[in-house]
Amino acid sequence: MMAQSGGAHRRHRAVRQPSRLRKALTRSLMTLVSVAAVLMTGTGYYVAHGALGGITVSDALSPEDPRSSGDNMNILLIGLDSRKDQDGNDLPWSILKHLHAGDSDNGGYNTNTLILIHVGADNKAVAFSIPRDDWVPFNGVPGYNHIKIKEAYGLTKQYVANKLASQGSITQKELETRGREAGRTATLRAVRSLTGVPIDYFAEVNLAGFYDLAQTLGGVEVCLNHAVEDSYSGADFPAGRQRLDASQALSFVRQRHGLENGDLDRTHRQQAFLSSVMQELQASGTFTNLDKLKSLMAVARKDVVLSGGWDEDLIQRLGSLASSGNLEFRTLPVVRYDNIDGQDVNIIDPAAIKAV
Repeated sequence: MMAQSGGAHRRHRAVRQPSRLRKALTRSLMTLVSVAAVLMTGTGYYVAHGALGGITVSDALSPEDPRSSGDNMNILLIGLDSRKDQDGNDLPWSILKHLHAGDSDNGGYNTNTLILIHVGADNKAVAFSIPRDDWVPFNGVPGYNHIKIKEAYGLTKQYVANKLASQGSITQKELETRGREAGRTATLRAVRSLTGVPIDYFAEVNLAGFYDLAQTLGGVEVCLNHAVEDSYSGADFPAGRQRLDASQALSFVRQRHGLENGDLDRTHRQQAFLSSVMQELQASGTFTNLDKLKSLMAVARKDVVLSGGWDEDLIQRLGSLASSGNLEFRTLPVVRYDNIDGQDVNIIDPAAIKAV
């Protein structure tokens, strides 16, 4: 399926990627699974010794929510654009200045990365990238009937936090915790409504997670076809192969201005970054080095939130998947690009998405 955009006359392919890109994205999916494996590597040892202890576990997925049948499963990966830590405290300026992300009043709690991974009973997997500007129905907050899907988290979080604050004495930490749980629930609901499929597990990482991961690894290597310069994200890189430090890595994954396809190209940047991370992890022997694994687990405890149910069986299955090559990457179809109430949005066909 191919659909023409609005005035920009761009075309967005909503089927399999061209061969070379598809291979790169396939490697990226392996990386995404393996980044989730920052929580998972060293399977038996870490589960046996409580490795997941200290990682925030969310109850946003309730027992009443629909689940996949048999050995099928769907995992939602959420990249949260927040300048606050898990307790609602502003990230220190020593970190923010490296993120080129402004202060905590900028960016809010948008989910700028949403990737739904379907793993079949045959252990073949497809990861569907959900464009963050998809224009979707929304009724969780008074005054809204449609939003960009990335906004479901932040709008709901703020609405619930304000409502709780008006009811009396409550700590900032509890406001943050309960507001974020409401935001996660709203995001899960929005993705389920958009795709028509259940979600069995999710993992959420905040903005600082990319930075902390790159810093722990001592930087990552990337290769650019063209030189780029973008004052918004801080990206300023020559063409060719180069090693990026943690601050530069954040600029690399956040850049969208100056890219031909804007946010869609930024999605590919994120995938390329994660692919480089995986190569670094493998080349350095991190997965068999206890001290290095402990460093990565420290990142996970600070920057990651998991749904309940991440256990040894799931970890082993994902580890097997990451090394099997039975992976494919797709982007959900966009009909056209539009501007609604001053916002650039993606107009979608819900029936076409559910048929993918």
